[in-house]
Amino acid sequence: MTDAGDGAEVPRPALVRYALGSAGMGVYVTVPGLLLLYFLTDTLGVTPWLAGLALLVPKAVDIVLHPFVGSLSDRERARRGSRLRLLTAGCALAPAFVALFAVPGPVADRPWAAALWVAAWFVVANALFAAYQVPYLATPTDMEIGYHGRTRVLSFRMVVLTVGILAGGALAPLLAGEGDSVGRYVVMAVALGAFTVVFQYVGVGGVRDLLPARPPTGKTEDRHGPALAQVRDVLRRNRPFRVLVSCYLLVSTTTHLVLAGLPYYARHELGRPGFTTVLMAAFVAPALLTTPLWFRLSRSWGKQRCLLLCQGFFVAGALGLAVGKSAGLLVPVLCTLVLGVCFAGLQLFPFSMVPDTVRAADGDETGRTGAYTGVWTATEATGAAAGPYLYSAALALGGYASARAGEEVTQSGGAHTAILLGFTLLPALLMAAALAVQSRYRLDARLSAPR
Repeated sequence: MTDAGDGAEVPRPALVRYALGSAGMGVYVTVPGLLLLYFLTDTLGVTPWLAGLALLVPKAVDIVLHPFVGSLSDRERARRGSRLRLLTAGCALAPAFVALFAVPGPVADRPWAAALWVAAWFVVANALFAAYQVPYLATPTDMEIGYHGRTRVLSFRMVVLTVGILAGGALAPLLAGEGDSVGRYVVMAVALGAFTVVFQYVGVGGVRDLLPARPPTGKTEDRHGPALAQVRDVLRRNRPFRVLVSCYLLVSTTTHLVLAGLPYYARHELGRPGFTTVLMAAFVAPALLTTPLWFRLSRSWGKQRCLLLCQGFFVAGALGLAVGKSAGLLVPVLCTLVLGVCFAGLQLFPFSMVPDTVRAADGDETGRTGAYTGVWTATEATGAAAGPYLYSAALALGGYASARAGEEVTQSGGAHTAILLGFTLLPALLMAAALAVQSRYRLDARLSAPR
């Protein structure tokens, strides 16, 4: 395949339809990370350590599942000429998303059974999400566009993804209320599940328009070995990709930890449970404005410099949140806005750098795009599990007391300390580590150099 073009030749209507698929993805990426831990501890009465485990184990399954789906996606493209069949299968996500929160009364009465219910449906929902996410994210690499073109395609996706994240992050807490009943969560899941499936189907059409089915080769044996063998191979052979994956594991862990901690921080540190929606909007909304600006800046600075800048300011913003309510509500909101500006770049640049690492690898690696994407999405899923789990571990260490719907529990001083430090110092340290790892990435300097 030719790696040329800045993406301006890509038909805008098809690009918009492709990007709209991210709106549905944004809901699923956000809502479980934002509310599931809180739903388990403060509605179902599950202890923090068990709640964290209920979210960690299903995501651990993703470590194996996503590379398998990536391998399957590559086989589909080789045999049928497209990845659309697998992509369409992932549109069955919505019912599983609803089932996550639709815990039956007899099950909800037993915290351990409720945790098991949520964990089981989380496995199903994650599998369906992987079926959609992996072939969907392979699209920019499959396209015949260059370094800046990939950033342009991903910038469209990032703007629409932000809309989905904003819809999920802002509407979910409003529809669920203060976690006072399972029924409120079910209403929320039904509404956002319908939103998700509509935009997923639109995204399928966009992929079909951007990548018309090519003649199947039928040759899969030489290029597609066992999924785990492919994981080992792409990580061993492609050092830039390996560095990028290591960094993004820390980035994903950090951002999902922040999502999981938002309801606790708003309720217990700011004393405003309803403020979760405000902070979520402040965290996500800046991406609508700053994503195009980050794209323009990357054309002169390069993606690597912009990404390091985002990581550095994220550390500062996270530490600023430690002032809590002592400085009023304005400072936490401003610090969250800083995180939001950085969050836009933390999503745009790593995702647009993945195709760079695939295209720059020795030999023709584009036939294994799904293998790379599977490893990447498995990394994201691992971070999505590790973030809430680390926060739940901090809560458990601090002695956080869980509660059933409608119960009022007074938290100890240790619990308040855990809520605050787990939401501020811990993500700052994780992002600082991500910055240190990302500084070892060298490919961008070569690709962005004037020719």
